[in-house]
Amino acid sequence: MTIAVVQIKTSEAYPWILEKHYAKRMPSVSYAFGLYEKTNLVGIVTYGQPASPFLCLGICGEEWRLNVLELNRVSIESNIKNSASILISRSLKLLPKPKIIVSYADTVMDHVGYIYQASNWIYTGATKERTDMASGDGKHSRHHKGDTNNRVFRSSKHRYIYFVGSKTVIKKMSKCLNYKKLPYPKGDVSRYKNNAKIKTQLMMEL
Repeated sequence: MTIAVVQIKTSEAYPWILEKHYAKRMPSVSYAFGLYEKTNLVGIVTYGQPASPFLCLGICGEEWRLNVLELNRVSIESNIKNSASILISRSLKLLPKPKIIVSYADTVMDHVGYIYQASNWIYTGATKERTDMASGDGKHSRHHKGDTNNRVFRSSKHRYIYFVGSKTVIKKMSKCLNYKKLPYPKGDVSRYKNNAKIKTQLMMEL
């Protein structure tokens, strides 16, 4: 099977984000990439500005805060083995450099982050459960602009970091990393064993 990963228009990712992804809402998207089987779009991954400026500053400090992007959506329907890892690894190479990529695996969805572990991302622990102000649509409010009387639960998420750039630049960014590198977490993989397509769909970690 001929497969390819190419940059696509953000609008091409809309149906995958709003209809196929479990979150059903649009994040900030700066770059979008598609996974193609021949001429068929079978998956997307998007990168955008993190909602929190404090996160951008906190990962590697002031020097690198403008280089931080969040891998914020992955949605795939494919029977190709390791299609999620292929999409992510190839899309990372297509991003402008240097970049520091952060991504999360949601514990409330029983996600652990195996697609990141397979691509040698750095695991830096899990965020704490908390509540945020809700926006007008009842979702989490970005930048603390929302309904102060309505709080929305935010689950704990496994946090992964990946550096994109030359070996020299990656070494510099690694030295500035403010999070401790931790062993990869493990979870129940029995639900992934029987059907390749179901496995791919369930392993969407975002």
